Amino acid sequence: MNTDTAPNKKVHQGRNIKRLREMLGIKQESLAFDLGVSQAVVSDYEQKEALDEKILEKVSQALKVSVDAIKNMTDENLTNFFQSFYDNSSLNYQCTFNPIDKIIELYSEKEELYKQLLKDKDILIEKLSKDSN
Repeated sequence: MNTDTAPNKKVHQGRNIKRLREMLGIKQESLAFDLGVSQAVVSDYEQKEALDEKILEKVSQALKVSVDAIKNMTDENLTNFFQSFYDNSSLNYQCTFNPIDKIIELYSEKEELYKQLLKDKDILIEKLSKDSN
């Protein structure tokens, strides 16, 4: 009898919160702010195997995921989800641009905006200094 597929594996809700938070690129401090608690409290949540239903509701709203995602996510179904996502041969996503070029383009735009901001600041300082004389 193969016990690897037995459904008796416990789900660690705190670990699932941590995984989801990290996948979404959210820091503990940000989640703590959204929940109105300290970062240490969020760290405690992530250590607990099971959490109160009210806490799960608040965390799910802050992370914009369902409570079921926190309650039911396991290594196996997470792996299956990503595997099916990448194995779906009917989806043929092809990037029509070089992402690095887009990053460079955005950086250049940001740089130009920053230069304009500095120029506007200098003009404003000059105008204010003339007005004060």
